[in-house]
Amino acid sequence: MAIEDSQDHKPDTIKLEFEVLPEAEMLKRATDFQSRMQKRRTVRDYKESAVPEEIIHQCLLTAGSAPSGANRQPWHFAVVSDPDIKKQIRHAAEKEEVEFYNSRAPQDWLDALAPLGTDSKKPFLERAPNLIVVFAQKFERDSNGVKKKNYYVTESVGIACGLLISALHNAGLATLTHTPSPMKFLNKILKRPETEKPLMLIVVGYPEDGARIPDIRRKPLVEIASFFPSQN
Repeated sequence: MAIEDSQDHKPDTIKLEFEVLPEAEMLKRATDFQSRMQKRRTVRDYKESAVPEEIIHQCLLTAGSAPSGANRQPWHFAVVSDPDIKKQIRHAAEKEEVEFYNSRAPQDWLDALAPLGTDSKKPFLERAPNLIVVFAQKFERDSNGVKKKNYYVTESVGIACGLLISALHNAGLATLTHTPSPMKFLNKILKRPETEKPLMLIVVGYPEDGARIPDIRRKPLVEIASFFPSQN
């Protein structure tokens, strides 16, 4: 009987707001956005200029619109602009990075990183005006303190991160994604519960004048997608 009741239950709904566009306008929007996003690059040299809080807020709200397993929205974004906290994060991250480059990283991984010029030094963690640490929430508690499991957490938070990076770039900001391993020091520094896993640290700000980036190639459509039936 309980199963039947569950199947018969109909969720509350609201009317979908959806704008139907002419195909020409759809293509223009898709092309314009693609062109804008093709200019997105990882930046390691930042100005110290502050970013208006409202811009960060709007980008976070965009990230929060991501789809998630059972609509649990299992993410928390810790935004850091405090110089002392940024210094603590840099110190802890560089400690892990030294171990990574000196002992933990396999040689093929180091070879893959070599063309990008990365190393254990992370000055951007202090110089950039904002760090956004994205935490994945394994479970949550309701108003009565009852534990509720979250679903497809990594996938859901990964989508939110993609939307956040896109929104920041669209707003005119540069970013860098940093994933020191392990990252548990971020829970301690930012006073987040052990039930949350730091998934990504996103550096946010304005590129330094004359900033340079690696000369890389992005794969063309034919290398990243397949179509059925074939479009040949």
